[in-house]
Amino acid sequence: MEIQRWFAFGVAACFFVAAGPPEPAVAKAPELSGRSSTVFEWYTVGSREDEVTPIYQYLLLNATDLDGDGLNFKGYGRLADSLEDDVDVDSRLYYAYLEKNNLGDVDLKLGRQFISTTAGASIMDGLLIRMDDLGDFGFSLYGGGDVTYYKGYDAEDLIWGAELRGEFFDELDLGLSYLQKWEESELTHELAGLDGDYDLLDMLNLYTEVQYNLLIESVSYFLGGANYHSDSDWSLRTEYLYSLPVFSSTSIYSVFAADEYEEVMAEFRYRIDPGLYAFARIEYEIYEDVDDAQVYEAGIEQIRTNRFAGYLSGVFRDDDDGQDLYGVKTHLSYKVIEHLRLGVGANVDVLERRLTLDEDETTSSRTWVDGQYDFTNRISLQAKAEWISSDLWEDHYRGRIRLNTRF
Repeated sequence: MEIQRWFAFGVAACFFVAAGPPEPAVAKAPELSGRSSTVFEWYTVGSREDEVTPIYQYLLLNATDLDGDGLNFKGYGRLADSLEDDVDVDSRLYYAYLEKNNLGDVDLKLGRQFISTTAGASIMDGLLIRMDDLGDFGFSLYGGGDVTYYKGYDAEDLIWGAELRGEFFDELDLGLSYLQKWEESELTHELAGLDGDYDLLDMLNLYTEVQYNLLIESVSYFLGGANYHSDSDWSLRTEYLYSLPVFSSTSIYSVFAADEYEEVMAEFRYRIDPGLYAFARIEYEIYEDVDDAQVYEAGIEQIRTNRFAGYLSGVFRDDDDGQDLYGVKTHLSYKVIEHLRLGVGANVDVLERRLTLDEDETTSSRTWVDGQYDFTNRISLQAKAEWISSDLWEDHYRGRIRLNTRF
């Protein structure tokens, strides 16, 4: 069975790392590093009572200085199978590319890679050319095949785009980007983006992102915010968000009117002691076809500085439709001994939206326990088990065990 070989690979990697690397050769060789993760999951789908048990083998690999002159390789992917053939799981190659920096004034990246600009994001099989040494400006140009996991890969699915960035007055960063996607030789996406970040006297940070859909001649995304942080002990952040779904021009959904979503948020954060913070947040959610809602949250958070870490907050969701929620969010983690951390958490009566391509996994309550044991500074075992409930599905369970090996 293939899954046995994948699991054996993960375990063998652990013993290889524990034994230590071989003695280095006299000649300089490429430096290899990365992480191997063997993951076993079990969960129920919807109202099904039968558990499904997928298993994954992840591998992150970095190889530097392959040619002795700055040629690097980076890759990340997974093999996937199901123990009982009870669910379809896919093996995936997330990225794998060669990178050559400082080739004159040009940096090159060739292979499968993640492209992210304000105009749009995608996984691409292609070439990225980046020029950063243009005075106060930098320019990037990319193109290749557009990778779509949920639909399959077609050689005629293409993507290309460009980005121009500039730095002005040592305080203002601006970016202008453009992206096109083609499916079977037909233009499906044409988007432009603008982003900016301005730091005023190291006390006020102003930022914005705007995405414009050229095919429908409409703004599809806007984010504008301000973060006031003149005092190191406290900060005040405000944001406005507008979002309109972007569909392929060949999709049936492109002929229907899509719902807009808007959100206004304000957050105050105060440092009580080193690593200990108090916060309060207000969100106003604006919908088109359902009633608006106001969400209020306040709590404390402890970043791990010794043995204890966690957070506790109260959440009140005021829904104009009368579906109010009074909830609690908490997670407590404690380092029992040097190599063992145990935790428990719960989100009770807190609406969490998890929309996937196949189904709506929105939940109203989750309770879980988690832990991590570090065998060495390179090998660790993580585990998590949670109980989930929602208005859509009956109560169900989800669990995960993950064996990590760094090398």
